[in-house]
Amino acid sequence: GTDLMEWHRADGWGHLLGDSGGGAWIGRAGLDAAMRAHDGRRGGSPALLDRLRAVFGPPEALPGLLYPRSDRPAVLASFAPEVAACAGADPVAAGILRQAAGHIAEAAAAVCPTSAGTAVEAGESGEVALTGGLFNMGEPLIAPLREELAQLLPGARVTTAAGDPLTGALRIARALAAGDLRLPRHPTMLFVPREHGGGQRGGTAVRDEPRTG
Repeated sequence: GTDLMEWHRADGWGHLLGDSGGGAWIGRAGLDAAMRAHDGRRGGSPALLDRLRAVFGPPEALPGLLYPRSDRPAVLASFAPEVAACAGADPVAAGILRQAAGHIAEAAAAVCPTSAGTAVEAGESGEVALTGGLFNMGEPLIAPLREELAQLLPGARVTTAAGDPLTGALRIARALAAGDLRLPRHPTMLFVPREHGGGQRGGTAVRDEPRTG
């Protein structure tokens, strides 16, 4: 997130250290609930167990399918839509999405300029843009997310993104070329190299972070 003076980052540290509430997180939580149902442990979801069988086959074979994969986050995330599909009738799946919404809202609150308190008290509003394929799940995730954001960031306006990451990178590049870029520079999020010797300029690197607020 940015207040046009500096950048603030929360989460986006990968599926082992963070990405709480992301696709891999939701998928893993859904598979955990499915395996709990398979074992007869508390917190299990028979509905998600049925979806596990439909997508991956026998539950006993899942560890052998998942653990050797180098793309485990993507495999886990591929089960997230199954969680969303079950959420309307399955309280366990709905609870997973509500937890995910809470994590996403917490990350937004950590980086939103209004979260410092003074801006909210003054009635000023920041913006929280919902961007990324995760929100293609629709209302099963977006509805609880709006509720969580209303509690944590009551002064913020929730919007949809004006475009995808490529659209944003092109807009930034055009603004750089025109000399009217308002976004602050950052060593990893928005890095613009200085001139090299001989008057030649280096390229502009706009780095897309996996999670923004």
